[in-house]
Amino acid sequence: MSREAAEFALSARAAERDRISGDLLDLESHTTYRLLKDATLRGRTRQRWDQAQTALAAMWSLNDAYREVLRQAERIRAGRARLGGDQLAALTELLAGPSVVVRAPRRPVEQRSLLPQPDERLTLDETVLRMDAAFQTATDALTEIDSTWTALLPRLDAADNALREVDALLLRLGETADLARTRADLSRLRAAVLEDPLDAGAAKQELDPIARFLAGTQADLEQALAVRDEYGRRRENLGAALDQVRAAESEARLAHGAVVVKIALPPQAQPRNRVGELAGELDALDAAADSWLARSKRLAALEQRAQEAAQQALTTAKALFGLIARRDELRGLLVASQAKAARLGTAEDPEAVRLYAQARALLWTAPCDLTKAASAVDLYKRAIHGGGR
Repeated sequence: MSREAAEFALSARAAERDRISGDLLDLESHTTYRLLKDATLRGRTRQRWDQAQTALAAMWSLNDAYREVLRQAERIRAGRARLGGDQLAALTELLAGPSVVVRAPRRPVEQRSLLPQPDERLTLDETVLRMDAAFQTATDALTEIDSTWTALLPRLDAADNALREVDALLLRLGETADLARTRADLSRLRAAVLEDPLDAGAAKQELDPIARFLAGTQADLEQALAVRDEYGRRRENLGAALDQVRAAESEARLAHGAVVVKIALPPQAQPRNRVGELAGELDALDAAADSWLARSKRLAALEQRAQEAAQQALTTAKALFGLIARRDELRGLLVASQAKAARLGTAEDPEAVRLYAQARALLWTAPCDLTKAASAVDLYKRAIHGGGR
């Protein structure tokens, strides 16, 4: 090497050493790496991390030898202000030659030979490449393990928090629930994820239904607590809702009474009377000795049914009055069709006259059969157009 080349190479290697040292410090300070050093691992994760640890041990040994070569080179450079031929030759050997000595590994006795095992010699570039391969082996394992922990541990924490919240809600309600299996399952899944995250696929599948169960139970208990605290007000509101059902059903019965004399109705058109049944359930709810959890579900269901009953009664009344509007619409259509027949010159056609009389009789007869009347009007319209539409 020339003096300039030696100076440049030594400076570049010093920068490389500092960069490598920074990467290794980052690795050692990584949270997952620190957890793994003290973790009790098993299964595939234990095997993978053992391989990573072996690679890291080899990497640290290489790093020590690599740094020692650079220290020797720096001592040579510091020894003289101006490098001579001997110093340049020594620096060339250290910085560009096979200067890193890798000691032959000590083998188990059954793998030894009585012949000496030669040490391996590497250049600095070869040493860095080998260290990088070992570093990648370790970081690949670290990344895969860390991704599983990052994905599952927060969800396990959330499930544990939900379980604690469920316990707190049960205590506030003064009620109990058998959650022993859920506790045991969460404890087992946490151990599985911590000890063998690389084989935690089954744990992920088991965690989903547990999380849904806890979320549903928490929501039910929060609703029960709200019912307990607001039962008086909701009981009063439910009474008012039943009054609305009673009024809506009364309107439906009045509509039925008014329509049935004008329109032929099937038996199933008779409006239902549900308010008596709902009122009886409300009385039973007041007298029930259920838990607040059970009572909250019954109250919510009763509120929903009361709302549906009122809406159904109003819909029935509207539909019944709509039948009269449909009859009037058919009457108007028949009159308009007769006027059109007069313009077309088909009003006096015997078949048209017969069909008109039939349709008019159906529409002006009480109670009116709307299905037959609609068919009769349609037949008349066809007739005045010569059998077409």
